[in-house]
Amino acid sequence: MIVHRVDEHGVTALLDGLAGLLTDTVAGGASLGFLAPLGHAEAVCWWRGRAAAVAAGQLAVWVAREGERVTGTVSLALPDKPNSRHRAELVKLMVSGEARGRGLGRRLLATAEEAAAAAGLTLLHLDTETGSPAEHLYRSAGWTRAGTIPDYAADPRGELRPTTLYFKQVGVPLGAPAATG
Repeated sequence: MIVHRVDEHGVTALLDGLAGLLTDTVAGGASLGFLAPLGHAEAVCWWRGRAAAVAAGQLAVWVAREGERVTGTVSLALPDKPNSRHRAELVKLMVSGEARGRGLGRRLLATAEEAAAAAGLTLLHLDTETGSPAEHLYRSAGWTRAGTIPDYAADPRGELRPTTLYFKQVGVPLGAPAATG
C-alpha cells in the first residue's frame, strides 16, 4: 500500500476513487459532514472543491492506494490567519471498508502528523463524533481530549450527535513542555 501527498492535479486524477471512498464511508455511517445517501456526482463535486483548495495552499491531501484503488485519505486544513500559522486542522480521515483493521488509519494519521511537524507546525486539532471508531484511534495515537459539544452535527442518518474535540502538539522541540491528558 502506497501513501503519498497529492497536488491539485493528483486530486483531479483520482476524483472517481476519492468520490467512491467518500460515498462508501458516509454509507458506512461515518460523520463527515454529509447525509446519506451521498451521490457519486455530489462527492465528485466536493472533491473538485478540495482540488481548488489544494491549489490555493489551503489544504494538504494524502491518499493511500493499493494498485490503482484508493483505500484511504487524510487532509490538513492549513492556517490562513497570521495568528494561527503554527496550527492546522486534521480533516476527513477516511479508510475504505476493505482496508480497515490493517493499520491504515494509524498510518495516515502518522503521515499527516509527521508532515505537519516537518512544515514547522506545532499544533493539530480535530473534531470527531463522540464514541466513534475514529475517536478510539485518536486517543490511542496520543491525541488529547479537549471537550465535548452536544448535538454538534447530524450523522449520515440525520440524527444530531455530539462531537469531541482533540488536539496534539507535534514538532515540539526536545525538552519543551507538551500538553498531557
